[in-house]
Amino acid sequence: MYHKPRIRNERERVIEAYLEAKEYVVKEGFGEEIDWQDSIRLAPIKESDFLRESAWVVLSSGMSETVIRRKFPYISEAFLFWKSAGYIANNSDECRKKALTIFGHKGKIEAIISIAQRVFSQGFRIFKGHIQKDGVRFIRSLPFMGPATSYHLAKNIGLDVVKPDRHLLRVASVTGFDSPESLCEKIAEAVGDRISVIDLVIWRFATLNRNYLGFFTQ
Repeated sequence: MYHKPRIRNERERVIEAYLEAKEYVVKEGFGEEIDWQDSIRLAPIKESDFLRESAWVVLSSGMSETVIRRKFPYISEAFLFWKSAGYIANNSDECRKKALTIFGHKGKIEAIISIAQRVFSQGFRIFKGHIQKDGVRFIRSLPFMGPATSYHLAKNIGLDVVKPDRHLLRVASVTGFDSPESLCEKIAEAVGDRISVIDLVIWRFATLNRNYLGFFTQ
């Protein structure tokens, strides 16, 4: 009898909580991260941008962001600073050897090389066209791109989507939403932010505040 009013109250609270969380995240020094997510679009993405972002997502899967951030400059050097898919494809043995001295997960390093080879074989214009047409569904066809990582990459190259991250799943659940997407869409209707930005704010806040679930339901 009282279930629906409680859900409505929770949904009203989550909008207020989001705005407070966003202010907190900015104060903690992540304002530029929010601005980047808000500004990124697929149209101007270049081949080197895609190679870099896809590598970041592959390496980040199941790993601490701090660890990847520390190692990524050296990984970038091993992969010729993402100059082109052709450079990586044609120098794959050297890239692989150098990268494995920095990051010992063979599967992830092979995935980075395989993605570069696929971009090279199709040509980036055609490859990017597939992303523009099919979005996350096409990204899922790439190595190491699962249900969460495919959305992570999609966000990082400018698609306005929500990653079903464990933090987002938990916040959606405790606030009465069926999914992270419906949670972010509700907030977007009220505040006007892109859903990818809302996703980022909630995720970043969750990494900064251990009591983030209580924060969104108090």
